[in-house]
Amino acid sequence: MIEVLQDMPAGVVGIQVSGRITAEDFHQFKPTLDQMLDSDEIRFIEVIGPDYEGFGPGGLLADIKQGFSTLKHLRAFKRTAVVTDKEWMVHATHALAWMIPGEVEVFGLDQLEAAKQWAAG
Repeated sequence: MIEVLQDMPAGVVGIQVSGRITAEDFHQFKPTLDQMLDSDEIRFIEVIGPDYEGFGPGGLLADIKQGFSTLKHLRAFKRTAVVTDKEWMVHATHALAWMIPGEVEVFGLDQLEAAKQWAAG
């Protein structure tokens, strides 16, 4: 499931992922993504919940497709905060940070407020 978080600072889009992410989850998130991509400056928070299990049916392919749809907007990405207590996600984010446009920081679940401040700054 991809849930759009409502309590975000101005100019910041936040989501929380949980369970297994399917193609349908990405389809439902697309309007939010499109709105985010209309901005000249993208600040993004992804909270990876403790019950996140990875991709379900069609989820990986949908993620790749949405990733390609953002390529012409790479310069707009300013800050991405990944908020998680999953060690494998922390390591994966650090290993792949060079592929993520803009600045990237990792925060623990108990640091969500700090992540919001950082992303908005």
